[in-house]
Amino acid sequence: MTAAEVFDNSGTGPIDQFDSPGLKGIGIEDIVRQMLDHLGEDPDREGLVKTPARVDRSMAFLTAGYRMRIDDVVGDAIFHEQIDDMVIVKDIEFYSMCEHHMLPFFGQVHVAYIPNGKVIGLSKLPRIVEMFSRRLQLQERMTRQIAKCIEEVLEPKAVCVISEARHLCMMMRGIQKQQSSTISSAMLGEFRTKPKMRIELMGMLENSFRR
Repeated sequence: MTAAEVFDNSGTGPIDQFDSPGLKGIGIEDIVRQMLDHLGEDPDREGLVKTPARVDRSMAFLTAGYRMRIDDVVGDAIFHEQIDDMVIVKDIEFYSMCEHHMLPFFGQVHVAYIPNGKVIGLSKLPRIVEMFSRRLQLQERMTRQIAKCIEEVLEPKAVCVISEARHLCMMMRGIQKQQSSTISSAMLGEFRTKPKMRIELMGMLENSFRR
């Protein structure tokens, strides 16, 4: 996957959580009204009359990752340092929506990399996670997109991204299993080619996974 493919859905920048303008011009409100009517509800009922506008704003926020650009996310927070020790940011919370049923899945992402002359501001790693999680997603694809993005930006010796999530499409419907979780990993560079390095990383992350 190239940088162009990783950042293919970039746009003008992130949408603020508390000032999402909605996805104007594509009829989301009309679609929601039709859906409510199809479900047997009255879209003009007091409790629902503003729901289409709320859903419009909510969807704009929940899919804001499509309109975020990596240059805006990272900014000038890349620094040249002769460091080759492992850097890990654990327990990054994320919320996303599965592309199959448009139901939430959520959990934690752990990011590790070994610098190769460049490091990134630590807060930027959660922002990269946010950029890819705020889209309609597959957990497996999201995990790899985050890893490839970090590889493109930093050119490190190694990158590892591990995500653990619970999927409401498995909990609320279908198989209805409440305690299951899904773990996905993407390992690049020396984490893939050097087993001892991978073992060291997994030892450091051992207590991070949900019990």
